[in-house]
Amino acid sequence: MSQPVVTRFAPSPTGYLHIGGARTALFNWLFARRHGGSFLLRIEDTDRARSTPEATQAILDGLAWLGLDHDGEAVSQAARVDRHAEVANELLANDQAYKCFATQEEIQAFRDQAKAEGRSTLYRSPWRDADPATHPDAPYVIRIKAPLEGTTTIADTVQGDVTIRNDQLDDMVLLRSDGTPVYMLAVAVDDHDMGVTHVIRGDDHLNNAARQMLIYTAMGWPLPVYAHIPLIHGPDGKKMSKRHGALGVDEYQKQGYPAAGMRNYLARLGWSHGDDEFFTDDQAKAWFDLDGIGKSPARFDFKKLENLCGQHIAASDDAALLHELNGFLDATASAPLSEPKQALMLDGMYCLKERAKTFPELLDKAQFILTDRPVEPDEKAAAQLDDVSRGILRELTPHLQNANWSRNDLEEAANAFAASKELKFGKLAGPMRAALAGRAATPSVFDMMLVLGREESLARLNDAASQSG
Repeated sequence: MSQPVVTRFAPSPTGYLHIGGARTALFNWLFARRHGGSFLLRIEDTDRARSTPEATQAILDGLAWLGLDHDGEAVSQAARVDRHAEVANELLANDQAYKCFATQEEIQAFRDQAKAEGRSTLYRSPWRDADPATHPDAPYVIRIKAPLEGTTTIADTVQGDVTIRNDQLDDMVLLRSDGTPVYMLAVAVDDHDMGVTHVIRGDDHLNNAARQMLIYTAMGWPLPVYAHIPLIHGPDGKKMSKRHGALGVDEYQKQGYPAAGMRNYLARLGWSHGDDEFFTDDQAKAWFDLDGIGKSPARFDFKKLENLCGQHIAASDDAALLHELNGFLDATASAPLSEPKQALMLDGMYCLKERAKTFPELLDKAQFILTDRPVEPDEKAAAQLDDVSRGILRELTPHLQNANWSRNDLEEAANAFAASKELKFGKLAGPMRAALAGRAATPSVFDMMLVLGREESLARLNDAASQSG
């Protein structure tokens, strides 16, 4: 590409970062990173009544959790209203726009009559070609002069060429009567001024492109490349909504999905690279391009999300996983892990992360680390600790005490003891799990003993053996 790629994500801060917005941000980020370009962030906060600092922060937090770093400072659209008005007045001065003095009542009366007569309700202002000498001293809006004949074609990388008849386009208002710019003007001016080369956004903005192109054309600005991506639907094929589950990315963080799994899943939602399902960030950045985006709405599938998240947890670096686990505990206002527990978690991560799809599942497997002596067995584990089992543990403990504390030696000692008692190892494993973790389902007893260490493991086994049923 001849000029550096510049993409942008431009959310409105009226609530949380929506899952669809997160995917749009991801596509823009991947495309910019793939081409060595810039990924910019613009907060479209011109709706002062609904835009809140808390919502802006929620968007920033969501992007940070997903690891989507933007280049430069975030741009506030509201801070640029003077520039937006400047462009509207420049169009006015160049006869590309005009002052319209029609009142809301007059416009509504026109529409009502047109509807009654079965005509188009598209408003055509009588002020378009009026002599400025006839202008009254009254409030006015500034409208762009849309072409009256011919067609406008949006060359869209995803949707293909989309052609609209110009007689379907009205003379869009640019500045309201109070001098404030409309959204369409602000977006076009900001995209141009920020040097945006590729506008990648949801296809609910497709019709907006034709109207924003009016401003580009009237100002003589080069058009960006448009890529309007289909929306995300729920598993039932209907537009994603609260009834399908979590909508804000903050909820996915609180449910314990790892960010890498979320990125991988969102990338695959409407984009594909052959049959690849699981991939790393580096692979996604190397592969992502606009021609891989499909035209049909993508369906959100929680099972696929969980499956990918499980693969990412298993493939993660242990220290990075512990860091993200701490972030999950913080996001859910859970008690933080003490330094000793963190050290044990790091030691045990190799046996915790296999087959865990979320952080709650990983913490569940880590119960043997998180619990302290005396270990309180749950109902299923307590059932494994009858008098016979406690007797077996009493006899087993000295054999383990004398073993070198390695997996091989521990397995040999336990299996030799089981054989001497003509027991299958499973008869030992149940009581040992109950003693070490207080649970019936745990990682391997040998993994738990290696992570806990000789002293702690033997103390737990002795505790369980010495209790009366």
